Amino acid sequence: MLTDLAGKRVLTFNSVVRVNQIEVTRERVEGKDEAEIHTPEAVRALRDAFRAGWPGATMTWALSWRALHDERPQYRAIRDLLRTYHEQEGDDVTFIPGGYFAPMYNERDQINRDLHEGLARVQEIVGGGYRPTSVVAGFLPADCLAYLADVEDVHVCQGSVWSQYAIDNGDGDGSISYPYYPSREHFCKAAQSSHDFIDCVNLDGWTVDFVAARYAGATRTYNSRMGVGPIETIGRYGPEVGVRQMLDTTAVHFGDGLTRNGFGWVTNCWEISLVDGVGHLEALTAWLKGIRQRWPDAVCCNLGEFGEAWRREHQNNDGLNYAFYQRGTGLGGSEAHLEVRWYMNQHFRLALIRDWQADGEWQVLDLTRYTLPASEPQGMGRNWSLMGDINQKGTRPQDRPRPFGELGQELQRTVLTTYPDLEV
Repeated sequence: MLTDLAGKRVLTFNSVVRVNQIEVTRERVEGKDEAEIHTPEAVRALRDAFRAGWPGATMTWALSWRALHDERPQYRAIRDLLRTYHEQEGDDVTFIPGGYFAPMYNERDQINRDLHEGLARVQEIVGGGYRPTSVVAGFLPADCLAYLADVEDVHVCQGSVWSQYAIDNGDGDGSISYPYYPSREHFCKAAQSSHDFIDCVNLDGWTVDFVAARYAGATRTYNSRMGVGPIETIGRYGPEVGVRQMLDTTAVHFGDGLTRNGFGWVTNCWEISLVDGVGHLEALTAWLKGIRQRWPDAVCCNLGEFGEAWRREHQNNDGLNYAFYQRGTGLGGSEAHLEVRWYMNQHFRLALIRDWQADGEWQVLDLTRYTLPASEPQGMGRNWSLMGDINQKGTRPQDRPRPFGELGQELQRTVLTTYPDLEV
């Protein structure tokens, strides 16, 4: 069991079992029917590749609404298999509402009903008094995170996808990339006080390359989601180059990041559909073995175990202060001549970027203040981002990177009050 995070390098790994590509509601779907590739053989192959790379490690399995209820033989067999993995491997089994995009297609009350009945169905399937220790959600509104904590007594959720914008079916840039307690105003905002505090640790979905992440969406030359995920690495560049990028991204957190933050965390999701869609499960094994070889003290656990360890050490967001540094890897949008520094705390997040090969000046890439009032969309909609004074994606005129000295005096004071020795 992960008792504490001090000095730890932690990997969390999860998978998603579904019927349709995006189950936007209980009755409606978008994208293709994936039932043919969601088989017990595919689930077993993924778990075997994971075990071969990291013997004894645990992971998290999330089932969609339809995967929880489909009575075809392969789904009954998958549910039995996951119950066995919980009993024999210690894996966590849980529910994913809305195929990563619940608030894009469902009102909050419906999401909460889905959470309640979905978690109850998981509990019924696993049996033995089991209760999931986390929820996988992609994006989850603040009201629903509060519902998880206050009603369902679940205090860990993969509820934001850091830097996601203009890709897939929803946008949600603006959050902190490491664990934090969200505000009741907006799930991307860190809670500022006991009045807006939600007792549910909010976790990112995939660790990404900080240099590539400044892009919006994806083109033939870059993918803003590139990092440790298999689609953007192995699927795009092949197993050899892909695994190298995955390890380079991991090193940002397990190397320099450990020194800066006192612990390092990397997280990845490999949906069952990717066993067929990407293949190369040997690359998953190679990545895991590469982590263990380079950082033999690293641990791998499920999302709930990691989130609860962080929660035991942090009663609130006071003292939250993460820092990250990365030079581009030279692959795709991670240009080798660029370096990025990120600072994330309770009050704001700040990113600085420069061309280090040309000895360029540091420029502000992102400044998002969490001390300002925030609000989520009132109903459903694609964009749930929290856009600050300057946003890394560069989609608005005010998002132009600029020297720190060009910020207004108020913004400069905001930053320098927290980081008086900031190199700008």
